[in-house]
Amino acid sequence: MEKFVEEPRHIEIQVAGDQFGNVCHMSERDCSIQRRHQKLVEESPSPFMTDELRAAMGEAAKKAASAIGYESVGTIEFLVDKHRNFYFMEMNTRIQVEHCVTEEVINFDLIKEQIKIAMGEKISGNDYFPHMHSIECRINAEDPFNDFRPSPGKITNLHVPGGHGVRVDSHVYAGYTISPYYDSMIGKLITVARTRKEAIDTMYRALSEYVIEGVKTTIPFHLQLMKNEDFINGNFNTKFLETFQLKK
Repeated sequence: MEKFVEEPRHIEIQVAGDQFGNVCHMSERDCSIQRRHQKLVEESPSPFMTDELRAAMGEAAKKAASAIGYESVGTIEFLVDKHRNFYFMEMNTRIQVEHCVTEEVINFDLIKEQIKIAMGEKISGNDYFPHMHSIECRINAEDPFNDFRPSPGKITNLHVPGGHGVRVDSHVYAGYTISPYYDSMIGKLITVARTRKEAIDTMYRALSEYVIEGVKTTIPFHLQLMKNEDFINGNFNTKFLETFQLKK
C-alpha cells in the first residue's frame, strides 16, 4: 500500500554538509513542470511555498543529510500535496541540472562550495533564503508537438540570447551534432529578477531571441508556457502537461 498524493508538487531542498557535522539548506526549487517524470522547468522560490512550509521542509532536509553524515552539496527531493503536506522521495548526492536557479536567488556558487567541502573546509554559512526569483527552462532537442519525441541531428544555426538577468549554460555550437544515444539537452536558459513576473517576462523575451535550427527543440513549448495563465498564477503540479494544450 502506498499513499496517494493528490495534485503533487515536486519540490526539492538544496543542502550542504561538511566533515565537521555542519549542515545547512539553501532554500527550495519547484520542479513540477515535467514530461514523463523528467523536469522541463524549475524555479526558485516556489510560488506554492509559505514561510512555514519552507522552514519545515528545510529542517527535514537538514535532518536527513545529518543522519547519513553527508559531506558535499546535494538535494533532498519531496512530493508536496495540495494541502502542503510533504513526503520524502529521494536524495540526489550530486549537483543537479537545476542548481543554477538556486545560485541566482541566493547569489552563491554551489560548485565552488562543493569543491571547498571536498578539500576539507567547513561550509560557508547557515541556511540561505531567496532574495530574488529565478526560472530555468531546459532547452532540449525534442519535438513538443509530438509528445516530446527526441530530435537528434546537427545544429545548423545558433543564436544565444543575453542581456541583464539572462544566463545560458551550454556547450553546443553551430555544427554541433545532438547524438541519439545520450540526453537530448542542448542547454539551460535561466533568468533572474526581483519578482516572479519579471523573471517570466525576461524568460519570454530570451526564448523569443533563442535561435536553434537543424533540430526541433522545446522552445515553442516554453514560449507558450510563459503566457499560460495557470503557470503565471502558480496553479500547476506534476500533472500539468496532461491538460496543457500546445498550439501549433
